[in-house]
Amino acid sequence: MTQSQDAAAATIERNRRLSQEPLRETGIRGNFFSGFFIALADIWNRRELLDLLIKREIKARYKDSALGFLWGLVRPLTQLLIYYLVLGHFLGAARNIPEFAVFIFAGLTLYGLAAEIIGSMTASIVGNAGLVKKVYLPREIFPFAAAGSTAFNFGMQILVLLGAAMISGTLVLGWHFVYAIAAIVVVIVWSLAFGLAFSALNVYLRDMQYLVEVVVMLLMWFSPIVYFWQFVGTTASDLGLPPWVAEVYLNNPLTLGVLGFQAAFWAPGANGTPQFPDGVPFPEHLMLRMVIATVIGLIALFLAQRLFSRLQGNFAQEL
Repeated sequence: MTQSQDAAAATIERNRRLSQEPLRETGIRGNFFSGFFIALADIWNRRELLDLLIKREIKARYKDSALGFLWGLVRPLTQLLIYYLVLGHFLGAARNIPEFAVFIFAGLTLYGLAAEIIGSMTASIVGNAGLVKKVYLPREIFPFAAAGSTAFNFGMQILVLLGAAMISGTLVLGWHFVYAIAAIVVVIVWSLAFGLAFSALNVYLRDMQYLVEVVVMLLMWFSPIVYFWQFVGTTASDLGLPPWVAEVYLNNPLTLGVLGFQAAFWAPGANGTPQFPDGVPFPEHLMLRMVIATVIGLIALFLAQRLFSRLQGNFAQEL
């Protein structure tokens, strides 16, 4: 047989096998509510692929670098040193906030998790345009893989935070660590919600990822990372703003998460009860506030996935 005949025979055989394959429904399936759970089931059925994509994302960050994964420790240590020296000593913040290094790094650790999840998820679909255009997969896999890869850096920062808290003496074993767990959950849920929505919108409006960078930067200064949360209420009152402004600020998921980390690592207080220096308490019902914020965040995540599902049909054409 000639080469052309071999190619024709191979084509016929391939078409025969394809004709025997059962048809599988793709794209949007189910109604507004059931479609969410169908999407989750699709992702779960491809969890091995999700795991491979997460590992690929982590390896790609440190590819061809001499220190490799050690850069995950260098960055948080450098951050801690800069903020401790510049804000703590050069600008004098450490005079008013005891154990300032632990105070600020507790907030920076959780803020870094939120910023990295949202930023990496926003760029994930565009960054994987080649796969999105060629292979059908649940498109949510790409944002979730980007979010999963942030766990490595977060783990490195937690190690630095634990070391700083141990050296400063603020690390106390007790039930107050539940605040840290709740803080991580509320921040992850809301970050996934925003990241999933922004990843879809970024396909149609590429300026979205730059807008997200600006908003994420502003979030740092609108969270009690370098100042006490009480300052916002005092300032709002001095400016004549209504009391609800301070309440909105306090119930911001990132604010609640930062306060939860401070309660766990910086100011556990007597018998594990979190309390600021000079007897100033944390906000009332902090744990209840975080639970409510998590429940609302799950609703936001549901709506974000529904928006993603609605927009994903034209991803390949837009990319």
